[in-house]
Amino acid sequence: MSFFDKIFGGKPEEGDTKSFWNMIKSEEDLEKAIQQSHKNRVAIFKHSTSCFISKTVLKNFEKEIENSDGQNVSFYFLDLLAFRPISNKIAEDFQIRHESPQLIVIENGKAINNASHQDISLSLIL
Repeated sequence: MSFFDKIFGGKPEEGDTKSFWNMIKSEEDLEKAIQQSHKNRVAIFKHSTSCFISKTVLKNFEKEIENSDGQNVSFYFLDLLAFRPISNKIAEDFQIRHESPQLIVIENGKAINNASHQDISLSLIL
C-alpha cells in the first residue's frame, strides 16, 4: 500500500481485514447474511475503500467491536466500490437510501436500524 493510500484510505491490504468480518462479494453472500439474521442480528458495514472518512469510521467501529463483550452478532463487510450492484440491491431490498460509510442492522430478514458516517456505533446493534 502506498503512502498516499495509507493517508487517504486506499484499498486495505490483505492482512488489514479483521477476523470477525464475513465478506459480502456476491448476492449469495448477501442471502447468507439475511438467512443468518433469523438466528441472530446481522450488521452490514458498507465501506468505500477510496474515502478517508469511511476508513476512519471503519477503524473506530472495529475498535468498538474488539472492545465489546462478544454479543451474538454476525458482522458483514461490503466493499461498495468493488461490489456496487450488491450495495444497490441492499438499498433497494431494504428500502434504505445508500450512503457511505453505512451500517445496516438486520433481524429476521428486515432492516431494524441503519446509520451513516459518525452516527455508526455498536450501540445501534445491541
